[in-house]
Amino acid sequence: MSDPDPVAFVDQRLGASTTARKTLRYVFPDHWSFQLGEIALYSFLVLLATGIYLSLFFESTLTKTVYEGGYAPLVGTEVSKAYASTVALSFDVPAGLLIRQTHHWAALVFVVAIVLHLIRIFFTGAFRKPREFNWMVGVTMLGLALVEGFAGYSLPDDLLSGMGLAIAQAVAMSIPLVGGDVTYALWGGEFPGAPEFHSRLFIAHVLLLPAAIATLIALHLALVVRQRHTQFPGPGRTERNDVGSPLWPGYALRSLALLAAVAAVLFLLGGLVQINPIWQWGPYEIWQGTNGAQPDWYLGWLIGALRLMPNWEPHIGGYTPVPNPFWGGALFPAAIFGLLYAWPLLEQRFITRDTRRHELLDRPRDNPLRTAIGVAVLTLVILVFTFGSADRALVQAGFAYSLQLTVTRIAVFVLPFVAFLVALRVCRELRERDRHPLRGWDGAVVRRTPEGGFAVVADEGDRVAPAATPTPEE
Repeated sequence: MSDPDPVAFVDQRLGASTTARKTLRYVFPDHWSFQLGEIALYSFLVLLATGIYLSLFFESTLTKTVYEGGYAPLVGTEVSKAYASTVALSFDVPAGLLIRQTHHWAALVFVVAIVLHLIRIFFTGAFRKPREFNWMVGVTMLGLALVEGFAGYSLPDDLLSGMGLAIAQAVAMSIPLVGGDVTYALWGGEFPGAPEFHSRLFIAHVLLLPAAIATLIALHLALVVRQRHTQFPGPGRTERNDVGSPLWPGYALRSLALLAAVAAVLFLLGGLVQINPIWQWGPYEIWQGTNGAQPDWYLGWLIGALRLMPNWEPHIGGYTPVPNPFWGGALFPAAIFGLLYAWPLLEQRFITRDTRRHELLDRPRDNPLRTAIGVAVLTLVILVFTFGSADRALVQAGFAYSLQLTVTRIAVFVLPFVAFLVALRVCRELRERDRHPLRGWDGAVVRRTPEGGFAVVADEGDRVAPAATPTPEE
């Protein structure tokens, strides 16, 4: 006689009930900031789904063809098949423009969610023992996400992507000693490289980098479950327990709602807000170097660093060991990521000297020096990003580019130091007073009295003289 209960059938043969019960009872914190990681995860799922659809119609080749699609201004123009297929996705493929723009918006939200998630982890000390390795996994994921995004918007072979690849090739060549050989191997020759380069870029974008990111996400989640979630201090919360919602049914249903909301917002953006209209930029030609477009936001800080670096490079015996693009395009991001990787060990060794295991999070005020350093580095990156992204708007507003350059070069040395001092002072005062800067209470509790009037209550259970009691005439 067969088992009527399918759950019992599976459990008797696989012994899965204990594991399933433990999994369903796993506790997740209820604080809103923990949703940032989930937003990144769900954006990645939208990226995968839309990317599969786009790959069915995109032709990853620079072979020339004559455009004969639905965009009239380009008809009869000789373009690459990569560019022609991208324009066809936008005008001729059913739902192609919606999916393409949703894919692009999902990439932007994916990166910004990772950045905000890492910022939350940094300022709350969630990277401390035993989670140092998981912090490094997250930093690696951010780096791969930047490369993946750059590879994606470099595929259409439009003027913007072509200029971006030219800049990337110049930065790669500027790496001392090995830059030339590495660049020649990647591009297969001098810029714009061999025809195979575009196919390699496509394989990296649709296979290698997504597989690496998916592996890191799985590793990150496995480590979170293995080491348990951290939580903010509060009533009943200790270093030995977890307070929050169990996976089923509370948290799972809430998380599924967040997945639906993220997907809905991304598709609304894809359908209503135009992004990267490559038919306006036109196909890439090496001799064209002007373009009104800006790269995606997550590359603005690298463009800003390249522009801020003075026209200086050392010369030794007629040889240039370190070309100029290296300083802003390679050394600056390497320094930022190097600091991120090393921070858990640096803080443990030089700031807190704390090697204990931590399950409760800090408030930013609880470690003023960490917060001040983080604010200073953020200020530096934001300044560089602003210079790299707002130059055209500022020129149109009447600010000369040379003035912007001079002011920003001074600001990157002055403002981070000022931000450090201000953040340090604020955190120390907040820690001493133990008050929230936006939640100070300066009112009073008013309660209704049995007689029909009102009384002001200073503290719980502590009643003051009644306020005005309404008269019958009132």
